[in-house]
Amino acid sequence: MYILTKEGKKYLEKGLPERRLVEFLRSGKKTIEKARQLEDFAIAIQWAKKNNWVMAVQGEIELIKEPEDYPEETALKAVSDGRQINEKTASILINRRLIEKEREDIVKVAKKSVGKEITNLTPELIKTGLWKEVKLKPYNVGAVGRKVYPGKRQPYLQFVSQIKKKLVELGFKEMGGPLIETEFWNFDALYQPQNHPARSWAATYQLKEPKYGSIDKNIASRVGKAHEKGIAGGKGWGYRWDPKKAMQLMPRAHGTCLSARTLAGKPDIPGKYFAIARCYRPDVIDATHLIEFNHAEGIVIDESLTLRSLLGILEMFAREITGAKKVKFFPDYYPFTEPSVQLSAKHPEMGWIEFGGSGIFREELTKPLGIDAPVIAWGLGIDRLAMFKLGIEDIRYLFSSDLKWLRETKMVI
Repeated sequence: MYILTKEGKKYLEKGLPERRLVEFLRSGKKTIEKARQLEDFAIAIQWAKKNNWVMAVQGEIELIKEPEDYPEETALKAVSDGRQINEKTASILINRRLIEKEREDIVKVAKKSVGKEITNLTPELIKTGLWKEVKLKPYNVGAVGRKVYPGKRQPYLQFVSQIKKKLVELGFKEMGGPLIETEFWNFDALYQPQNHPARSWAATYQLKEPKYGSIDKNIASRVGKAHEKGIAGGKGWGYRWDPKKAMQLMPRAHGTCLSARTLAGKPDIPGKYFAIARCYRPDVIDATHLIEFNHAEGIVIDESLTLRSLLGILEMFAREITGAKKVKFFPDYYPFTEPSVQLSAKHPEMGWIEFGGSGIFREELTKPLGIDAPVIAWGLGIDRLAMFKLGIEDIRYLFSSDLKWLRETKMVI
């Protein structure tokens, strides 16, 4: 059953707007300006034109066909009398908001539960206050039933979220960049030569289609010069740099490309930045390797930075993020940092574990990107760190659908 809306009652009393427009035009053409004086003119002209009753030309409106009847008005009268109407007409009147479906009064609904024993309070009982007149079924809070597991975030996603929160609390800003990267940002801008074995098909993925992207010509020119001839007193790599190879597209292989993009984008100096980036490498999947993984990357830019600054920030990072009590530093090598440092943290049961690599970016990297201040950088495989913190031995379990593990794993950070 349907009932009239406020507007439906108004049109039942006065007639539909299109009927009033037709009656207005029976005596001949009228100017639009004069017709606008009719109440609900916009609605009237819309429906009269839709039914091909009127035509508007050069500022005048003319009645071209007078309807024999008005079925919508007849339907409004039927609804008012409590009679049924056909669904097609009902659909039109509902869309015009002239009728609506009759709803059962909430008091009537609530009264159906009065005097009965119920297990749940309904909105109708609460709104009417009739919940005071119903009997609630007793609940034995001491009964031991099936263990209930509350909803929570997936353990690894929660871990990553907590890492981000910690870094923000330490004053770092988050970096961003595309998942599909050019070799330029993934390698060339990081002063990694184009004949380096890390750039082979066996060490990185490449896109088949599209194969090439675009790079900034000015930045590319400075980076190419650093590769060929060197800058800041260096000799470069001594080969002919190929911009076409640099334009090849690939899924990013590490998060350091985001640091290069950030340095080229005029960052704050001093400034601290981080990223947790999804990366891809053609590895053999086993308990400690995946073909896709998350890489945590960070840089700090400041005129006064030294190696001592790098070691201090790494120690703070290890203590804040891993909770390690003891840390060690070892010399390391990367094409884009000098000096380079490896950080290890002591696990109470597993002993010393490699935590990540770091160093001070070489000037061959920073100067072509427009940075003259020292930049210290660190990076780590956050998936392995999650294994360390969540107490699992197989990296594949980070993405497991094992309900037992998902339910029972406790979040620690």
